[in-house]
Amino acid sequence: MADRQNGATAGERKLAILHLYPSLMNVYGDRGNVFSLVRRCQWRGIEVEVLEAGLGDRLDPRAFDLAFFGGGQDHEQSAVGDDLVRLKAEPLREAVEAGAALLSICGGYQLLGRFFRTRTGEEIPGIGLFDAWTVAGQRRHIGNVVLRSSLGGEERTLVGFENHSGKTYLGPGCQPLGRVVVGAGNNGEDGAEGGVYRNAFGCYLHGPLLPKNPWFADHLIRCALQRRYGPEASLPALDDRLEELAHAAIAQRAQKLRHQRSGAW
Repeated sequence: MADRQNGATAGERKLAILHLYPSLMNVYGDRGNVFSLVRRCQWRGIEVEVLEAGLGDRLDPRAFDLAFFGGGQDHEQSAVGDDLVRLKAEPLREAVEAGAALLSICGGYQLLGRFFRTRTGEEIPGIGLFDAWTVAGQRRHIGNVVLRSSLGGEERTLVGFENHSGKTYLGPGCQPLGRVVVGAGNNGEDGAEGGVYRNAFGCYLHGPLLPKNPWFADHLIRCALQRRYGPEASLPALDDRLEELAHAAIAQRAQKLRHQRSGAW
């Protein structure tokens, strides 16, 4: 088990993390996901370089192993949407097809789908990385979310906070990240939350997501390591007892509140 203070590791390794539109797409603490990834790498002695890409910047698909794309308000999504399609769509798709990991939250998740249809019927194009589309809904979904995910072949829980009115639907080329236990998820209708394509993941879980779900953070890091060093690249375990206690407390509180609201308590 890696020492969280001394950063013991079995060899020098490096990763590059790309943070997309960090000044524009960063609501509800989404930037904390990058901090969590960096820290969990550092605890294992993995050197991390964080690259930032904003409006007008072009991407080299070979320059990063893991990308993060946070959420934003509607006007911020409009500001980055055209830039994303024109300058970053092809490099992002190329990187994901080559094995890079990617995490997108809320507005970032929507823009990586095929399109977002507004209440007036206007369609804002996405880049089509996910076989998914989003339409504006009448109801805003706000609150804690708990879902069960079988990512990696083992069923686990993910916890987070949703705040969205967009309703996202998945096509056959995209699998859900998990099934909702508490909350609305993608659309409040089909029980699905998030989308998965290769090592790219999208979801509505703010909070930030990764500090409360260390196993998912490690899944992303492992995917990134395997992209750079091959399929045999391993990741030493960390002592996550405090994070797991926090995760369990959030999940229990959310489920208790759901039961109270339904009159079961």
